[in-house]
Amino acid sequence: MGRLVELAVNRRFLMLALFLLVLAGGVAAFEHLNIEAYPDPTPPMVDIVTQSPGLSAEEIERYITIPIETQVAGIKNLKTIRTISLYGLSDVKLQFSFDYTYQQALQQVLNRLSQLPPLPGNVQPGISPLSPIGEIFRYRLVGPPGYSVLDLKTLQDWVLQRRFRAIPGVIDVTGWGGKTKTYEVQVDFNKLIAYGLTLPQVLQAVSNSNINVGGNTVDIGAQSAVVRGVGLIRSLDDLANTMVVSNNGNPVLVKDVAKVSVAEKPRLGIAGINNDDDIVQGIVLMRRGEQSSPTIARVEQAVTKINASGVLPPGVRIERIYDRKDLIDTTTHTVLHNMVVGILLIVLLQWIFLGDLRSALIVGATIPFALFFAVIILVLRGESANLLSVGAIDFGLIVDATVIMVEAIFRRLSHTTVLSPEERSQISADTIMGMKKHAIRSAAADVSRSIFFAAAIIIAAFLPLFTLSGVEGNIFGPMARTYAYALAGGLLATFTVTPALSAIILPHHVQETETWLMRMLHKVYTPWLGWAVKNRPVVMAGAAGLVLTTVIATRFLGLEFLPKLEEGNLWIRATLPPTISLTEGNGYVNDMRKLIAGFPEVESVVSQHGRPDDGTDAAGFFNAEFFAPLKPASQWPGSHDKDELTARMLKQLQAKFPGVEFNFSQYLQDNVSEAVSGVKGENSIKLYGNDLQALTDTANKIKAVLSTVQGVQDLAVFTSLGQPTIQIDVNRARAARYGLTPGDINATIKVAIGGDSAGDLYEPGSDRHFPIIVRLAPEYRKSAEAIHNLRIGVQGPNGITQIPLSELADIQLVSGAAYIYREDQERYLPIKFSVRERDLGSAIREAQEKVNAQVQLPPGSRMEWVGEFGNLQDAIKRLSIVVPISLALIGALLFFNFGSLTDTLLAMSVIPMAIFGGVMGLLVSGIPFSVSAAIGFIALFGIAVMDGIIILSQYNQLIDQGLDRLRAVVRTGELQLRPVLMTCVIAGVGLLPAAMSTGIGSQVQKPLAIVVVTGMMLAPGVILITLPVLISYFSRRRAN
Repeated sequence: MGRLVELAVNRRFLMLALFLLVLAGGVAAFEHLNIEAYPDPTPPMVDIVTQSPGLSAEEIERYITIPIETQVAGIKNLKTIRTISLYGLSDVKLQFSFDYTYQQALQQVLNRLSQLPPLPGNVQPGISPLSPIGEIFRYRLVGPPGYSVLDLKTLQDWVLQRRFRAIPGVIDVTGWGGKTKTYEVQVDFNKLIAYGLTLPQVLQAVSNSNINVGGNTVDIGAQSAVVRGVGLIRSLDDLANTMVVSNNGNPVLVKDVAKVSVAEKPRLGIAGINNDDDIVQGIVLMRRGEQSSPTIARVEQAVTKINASGVLPPGVRIERIYDRKDLIDTTTHTVLHNMVVGILLIVLLQWIFLGDLRSALIVGATIPFALFFAVIILVLRGESANLLSVGAIDFGLIVDATVIMVEAIFRRLSHTTVLSPEERSQISADTIMGMKKHAIRSAAADVSRSIFFAAAIIIAAFLPLFTLSGVEGNIFGPMARTYAYALAGGLLATFTVTPALSAIILPHHVQETETWLMRMLHKVYTPWLGWAVKNRPVVMAGAAGLVLTTVIATRFLGLEFLPKLEEGNLWIRATLPPTISLTEGNGYVNDMRKLIAGFPEVESVVSQHGRPDDGTDAAGFFNAEFFAPLKPASQWPGSHDKDELTARMLKQLQAKFPGVEFNFSQYLQDNVSEAVSGVKGENSIKLYGNDLQALTDTANKIKAVLSTVQGVQDLAVFTSLGQPTIQIDVNRARAARYGLTPGDINATIKVAIGGDSAGDLYEPGSDRHFPIIVRLAPEYRKSAEAIHNLRIGVQGPNGITQIPLSELADIQLVSGAAYIYREDQERYLPIKFSVRERDLGSAIREAQEKVNAQVQLPPGSRMEWVGEFGNLQDAIKRLSIVVPISLALIGALLFFNFGSLTDTLLAMSVIPMAIFGGVMGLLVSGIPFSVSAAIGFIALFGIAVMDGIIILSQYNQLIDQGLDRLRAVVRTGELQLRPVLMTCVIAGVGLLPAAMSTGIGSQVQKPLAIVVVTGMMLAPGVILITLPVLISYFSRRRAN
């Protein structure tokens, strides 16, 4: 290090150029740095979606879900298979370990699916484009008066979806709401009987009349002509005039037995916004691993271009509802504001401690150097920053090495020879610079070893961050890397920029004057240190009491996995009665949306009832979700407390809609929770077993017990049973008497009631095509009685005979499975809940104790607690292994530095006492212990030990100079009062704005900041009073 410092001093203007180059490069890099609001914490997950309209949940499970489960089982690094089977939809989620990237996992799944045997109805599995933080832009399509949601949905599907998919970084667009266009052949059953026809005949006739063929080529002279047989249906008239059969030379056309019209597919979901009950909404999804900011910018440019061009019909436009940029901009502003204020406070305190503005500016120069150094590396490595990776960096900790270096240089320069003006005039500038260089090199030699080992210890203290895995590893991994880059930049600046700037800015001699603050502190500290040395047993007892108090206080701390990032929105889920229809439920959903929109704190409300047509959200008609962006808190009337707003909103919703269960969360938070646990809720209990009725009964008992636990909110058992089902059991014996097989009967049932596709109608002049659906007219299929009277055509010697369905099958209304949840090929039933106004850990512990005591599980069943609490347990388990290893590594570094086990233990003795301040900070502020707080304590370890090194090194040096033990202890305290206070206070002040911040984006870093700030407020007393007393007791250092 000495040679590096000498090079920096001798080439000081080159170092200054390096400093300016890093600043300029950092500013340029910051323009290209992608900033995310929140990192994607979820492991790679591939979602297989298969739609088979008309199949019940049990048929979906048996014929689609289980075959897919079996096919993909055994893929390398596959950790969990979670599935949901419901009416018409199979959703299979495959969660992989972090050993695979998403692309690797996807390729493995596609390889297995390519070998999947054909599924019933030749349905094809697809891969869902959704990811937990994939939504970046939400819009609605608005048209002029007279434009229907069917017209808008057609534009969404055939124009906008293609345009957005072509944008780099966008993987897909999910359409919500609107009506999907079809051409429908509604067969009049009476006319069908009159003409002696059957439904399968009509379906087959339309299919055969809707085809083009190729006849190879024919040579016409010297030219080759392509032969093309054109038979596609091109219009409603073509469809209506299609022949079904010819009776005695008279054609029977489709229009003779059916009504042909433009219709729509059965709706699976409805979207609304504010006072509009039926809208067409689009959700732009970002490809996994892409960068949010540039992708959002490209989407916004595309929206502007589409609205300004003639892509859409006149009067039709895209209206923005929400984009992620709002959250990114707000959180970035919060973080940068806290950072700038923290930097200014650090420079101000440095000035106050040293009484020299130039020295303070030299220390302050390290901060932008370290920051931009980290930014340059992030950009070069293609990494993104987020509010935690940048906002949680303690620049007071980053500059601690520089503070030690500048303080040492300042002290050395204060001891150089004072030259009079006459002497200065007789000595060359090179000689004066030589004196200054010598003082700087000597100062660096004094502290370089301490700085090196202090930096190594800081890195060792942060080792646990690099070993975190799972959800917490993905969240804090970027922070660990950014910290490492900034620490490297700070160390580089300490040994290059700091000596160079000191040689340029500082004079050859500085007048070391005690500032008013240091004079006051010395007057207070010196008597206290003298008293402590004389009353060592009392101080030792006090130190022991401090440690004991810390242990006791930790038992009163709450537990949570991570503080909730305030996103500035509400995501509200309403669970309606499980058997409700889409039409009936939508009236209630509209009323709920308008009630929520009536709150003055709410900016707008979007409702999503049911599920989208692409099946990417496995939900039934009983599920309604509301996305409510909130106005800035400064615009709220009365209280600015979000929990209070949630309580008021919940109270009104429950009063107006009794029996409906509501759950409050935030958009990203809800998506991440669902992706990690597989359940729509922050926390849940998974009850495993095969008997759905027994699981439902037990789940309701668990729900009753959980309702008695304080803090448990949004409690609900997910629906599994209760789906009304008209079950048609074919009587094989009776069917056989008419020469019918179950397949013949079921084919008619499928076409008559559900409808079947007879191909697509390609509209002239475009590539748009829509299915032609053949089905009975509504009056023949709209009720159970109509289904009883359905006729099955049988070919007999005298033509077609129509047999009532009731003579061929037993028809009854039964209750069946609505939702079937499976995990790792075993059924389960989830009970979801949230915890509010109480810490997560104590609420879960109480809930577990009560459930274990009061609920007896059915034979063969088991229970698992998942969600945030499970993530917390995993993180604590890993930290309990890694933190001791980190402490052992710190101890090894200390031993290498001191060569003494006693000195090593003395330096580490400050750790348990320094923790006291952090624990008290959490306790007083009412913040639970979390992974974020744990990282704050890790930072405390490093800072406390670093100051311990300063004290012990000074003491050993004085002992080597011949001072007696007690005199050396007192003198050490006097000499190191300023360096210890500067490192501790500056480390704390660097995060003070983050600790006090309440803006959006401050919640995740707040526990970390509280721990560091309060810990550093109390650490100097421990280090400057207790440690000298321990040294006087236990140090074995003798003068050489």
